[in-house]
Amino acid sequence: MTHSSNIPRPEYPRPQWVRSDWANLNGQWQFEIDHGKSGKDRGLTDPGYQLSGTITVPFCPESKLSGVEYKDFMAAVWYKRAFTVPEGWAGGRILLHFGAVDYAAEVWVNGTVAGSHRGGYTPFSFDITSHVVPGSNVITVYAEDDVRSGRQPRGKQSGLYHSHGCDYTRTTGIWQTVWLEHVPKAYMASMKLVGDPDNACVHLEIAVEGSAAGERLAASAYFDGRLVGEAGAIVSGPSVKLTVPLSEIHLWEAGNGRLYDLALSLTDQGSPSDSVQSYFGLRTLRLDGMAFRINGKSVFQRLVLDQGFYPDGIYTAPSDEDLRRDIELSMELGFNGARLHEKIFEPRFLYWADRLGYLVWGEHANWGLDITTTEAVSRFLPEWLEGVERDFNHPALVGWCPFNETWDKDGTKQHNDVLRIVYEVTKRMDPTRPVIDTSGNFHVVTDIFDIHDYDQNPETFRQKFESMKDGGEVYNTFPNRQTYGGQPYFVSEYGGIWWNPDQRDGKAWGYGERPASEEEFLARYEGLTSTLLDHPMMFGFCYTQLYDVEQEVNGLYTYERKAKFDPEVIRRINSRKAAIED
Repeated sequence: MTHSSNIPRPEYPRPQWVRSDWANLNGQWQFEIDHGKSGKDRGLTDPGYQLSGTITVPFCPESKLSGVEYKDFMAAVWYKRAFTVPEGWAGGRILLHFGAVDYAAEVWVNGTVAGSHRGGYTPFSFDITSHVVPGSNVITVYAEDDVRSGRQPRGKQSGLYHSHGCDYTRTTGIWQTVWLEHVPKAYMASMKLVGDPDNACVHLEIAVEGSAAGERLAASAYFDGRLVGEAGAIVSGPSVKLTVPLSEIHLWEAGNGRLYDLALSLTDQGSPSDSVQSYFGLRTLRLDGMAFRINGKSVFQRLVLDQGFYPDGIYTAPSDEDLRRDIELSMELGFNGARLHEKIFEPRFLYWADRLGYLVWGEHANWGLDITTTEAVSRFLPEWLEGVERDFNHPALVGWCPFNETWDKDGTKQHNDVLRIVYEVTKRMDPTRPVIDTSGNFHVVTDIFDIHDYDQNPETFRQKFESMKDGGEVYNTFPNRQTYGGQPYFVSEYGGIWWNPDQRDGKAWGYGERPASEEEFLARYEGLTSTLLDHPMMFGFCYTQLYDVEQEVNGLYTYERKAKFDPEVIRRINSRKAAIED
């Protein structure tokens, strides 16, 4: 295993599926921008071809931490690096993993095609066993990216040269960890896990690659180092289902991320052949009238919008500690979770959410993709389902929201079929969590009715929801386009209060009029937030936003994560009991 402190982002990138035989490939790679997408014709796939520059992986070339810091559009980019297969990896298989590459990637090993992947936010891997040789080997990566095409999800990456409004610096190419993994010829490939605290057990379905028929798969669960459950089964097909009974029940809760450790092993005729370390949490989710119940208890979701941007790393946190710190900063303000907004966050963020007991909603980066076209489903759905599969086992993840603020063309409702299809497929993939078809507007079919409202006047904001308290008209931002059907209700974007008193130019952006003083800001914040906490039909809110991002200055922290206000004042406002809580 590679642990060198000289490697950026050296930690294991996939904490719910850990093996000991792995090698981190982050660090210095050769790099070249290919504006004309002519690199293949010019022979860049040749292992001996030297690219013109260098880059620090896993940071995108737009970022300072990459060492490139090129901010203009890049039609395509190339990466190359040599590696040596670690000693002791003879036999078995060698897998090459990419956490994420934006957007369409092709990979060669020693000049031979290893595979390709389309989608800028989800992981992929290739079995490169037949491609590697003793001694030095060369990986070559090519990535195309066009956020202006309308044919790919870009999230908040700017489609203009400059960042503007709520669109920011782009990310091109590799932006998550690249690593090698050694596995046996027959190995455990993935796991789907469903905790069942009501029946004191956890249900597992484990996919197996290779010829493992007749081998025994065993699972052992531990809590605080104590063995609390065991189960096993004989492999007879491509997957194994088993239920692990648990002698102790410790519930995962908001603010208390109680986790079990899970050890998995394959044995062939009594000899270990594969082993994986994982973890899980036990909790239940249920919509009950207007309440969102976690472990049977109505929990008001005090969410904040988190966009996953960093001044020096753009999409990539400079360190694992930065991921954890963002959650801690949010919790210090009295929030108990976040909408992970217009981006599929890296697994290490969800790992810390699991550990810290932090509620999160999964969302794709749909902005930039024209979903009114017939091609929309084929461009969106495969990547979205890769994300759902990747993150299914995280107890912190309490709901899915594939789209944010989808807009159709000329009021024709051309996007309705896409929203319906994605909702229905997501529900089939994961019946355990609620799904919001599109956050903020134009609901087609949804488990939860949410709206966005950036009214900066606490009194007019309150009046919009007043009649709902007595069974009257429900506030609907688009009554001609969507119909409220009695679902649980929350305001999933509000606030966005502009506060940057030291501004010296005209580049900053926020919602509404900037308050004249810190006291006015806090009064506005408390008025807006209290409206939602005190409303008996609201199960939660999501404030925009946790920290500033570039020119958007409506964060409670600056872009550098410096507090703008006394955290205790915000915490006091957020933390008091909500009307819907038990």
